[in-house]
Amino acid sequence: MKPGVFTQLYIQLVFAVKYRQRLLRPEIRSEVFSYISGIITERKHKSINVNGVSDHVHILVGLYPNETISDLVWAIKKSSSDFMNEKNWFRGNFQWQNGYGAFSYSRSHLERVYNYISNQERHHAKRTFRDEYVELLKKFEIEYDERYLFEFFDVQE
Repeated sequence: MKPGVFTQLYIQLVFAVKYRQRLLRPEIRSEVFSYISGIITERKHKSINVNGVSDHVHILVGLYPNETISDLVWAIKKSSSDFMNEKNWFRGNFQWQNGYGAFSYSRSHLERVYNYISNQERHHAKRTFRDEYVELLKKFEIEYDERYLFEFFDVQE
């Protein structure tokens, strides 16, 4: 970063396992989320919290402004997919679904977002990923077309 450049950019990233398969089993999540955190740090961003449930992940990151959000998400998905496939944890190849959500927060909201991400298991005991994701889009007043949301095959979950 150049001298005299000062930033404070906090982003929550959300993306899903391809076909919303429930592949992120509890016994591998810690290792996967730790690996994702390492990717973020290696790319000079600040990994604040990485957590999720069996079919999707939430990431809270302090963004390094020299890399676009889309490039960061691409790197996380590519490298973490390669990592999981090298571990041979699944029949066939692990893949993330196309697309992602990125939502910005001020520093004053970090604790609330951190806690929200930390409590994904409890949160999703009461609410579907689809409901959660659509609510985020609405809360942030992001226009969306249902056709381009994640592939929510199991609307009832």
